[in-house]
Amino acid sequence: MQILQPLVPLITAPNGSLAHPVHFLLVGIPGLGPNVHFWLAFPLCFMYAVATLGNLAIIFIIRVERRLHEPMYLFLAMLSTIDLVLSSVTMPKMASLFLTGTQEIEFNICLTQMFLIHALSAMESAVLLAMAFDRFVAICYPLRHASVLTGPTVAKIGLASLARGFVFFFPLPFLLKRLSYCRTHTVTHSFCLHQDIMKLSCTDTKVNVVYGLFIILSVMGVDSLFIGFSYILILRAVLELSSRGAALKAFNTCISHLCAVLVFYVPLIGLSVVHRLGGPTSLVHVVMANIYLLLPPVVNPIVYGAKTKEIRSRVIGMFSQNGR
Repeated sequence: MQILQPLVPLITAPNGSLAHPVHFLLVGIPGLGPNVHFWLAFPLCFMYAVATLGNLAIIFIIRVERRLHEPMYLFLAMLSTIDLVLSSVTMPKMASLFLTGTQEIEFNICLTQMFLIHALSAMESAVLLAMAFDRFVAICYPLRHASVLTGPTVAKIGLASLARGFVFFFPLPFLLKRLSYCRTHTVTHSFCLHQDIMKLSCTDTKVNVVYGLFIILSVMGVDSLFIGFSYILILRAVLELSSRGAALKAFNTCISHLCAVLVFYVPLIGLSVVHRLGGPTSLVHVVMANIYLLLPPVVNPIVYGAKTKEIRSRVIGMFSQNGR
C-alpha cells in the first residue's frame, strides 16, 4: 500500500474560518507494500473471528450458567462485551483497508470511530479496576465479599463505567471539529486516534493537547494507580497466609486478571509516552497502537477460558456434545 498525498476536497465553514476534509486517508503499516498488506488481512480476519467467537462464548456461558452469576464473572462478561464492540469498531475496517487498499474514511465516520475507540478503552480500564477491587475484597476480606459486591452494586459499577467513558470522551470529536485541516490528510494508522488526527491540524491544538493529557491521567492514570495499589494489598495479604498452598491458590485467582491488565496497560502506557514525546508518527507508534487495540480482545477470552475452570469445562462439554 503506497502512501500517496493526493489532494483531498475540503468543506469550508460559511465564515471561511474552518476547513474540514471530506475524508481522511488511512495507512496500514508504513513501509509495507500492497502485497504484504493483502496477506496481512488474513491473519487479521482470523484474529477478528477468534475475538468475536471467544467473547461471545464467554458472554453466553456466563449468561446461561446461574452459578457464574458472581461479581468476578459478571465483570468478565462486561469486559468481553467491551472487547467485542471494540474489535468490531477497528478490525473490519482494517481488513478492508488491507484487502482492497481503500484508504478513504469519511470525516465524521473517522471522528465517530475515534470517539468509540477512546470511550471503550476507558470503559475497559474501569472494568479492569472493578475486577481488581473484586479480587482485593475476595482475598483480603473474604467474609465481607458477598455483602460488599452485591448484584445491584455490580450493576451500578457497570453503569458508572459506561457513563464515565462516555462523558470524558464525548467532547473529543467537537474539539477536533473546531480545528482547521489544511495540511496532509493522511492518518498514519489503520484507524482514527485523537492524537493522530490532532497532528493534521494547522491551527492551535493547545486545548486538545491539554484535555487529552487530562483525561488520560484522570481516567487511565488513576485506574492504573488504584489497580497497582490493590495488588500491593493483595500481595501483602497473600504473603501473610500461613499455608503456602493457600497462598498460591489465592493468588492463582488473580492470574487471568493480571494478564488482562498487562495486555491492556503496557501498550497503552508505551503508546502515550511515544505520542507525548512528539515528532512524526513512526512505525513504533503504529505497531504499539495495533497491539493496544487488537491484542486484548483476542487474548482476554483465551486467557480466561484457559484459566477459569467453569468456563473451560463448559466449552469442552459443548465440543464433546457436538462431536457425538
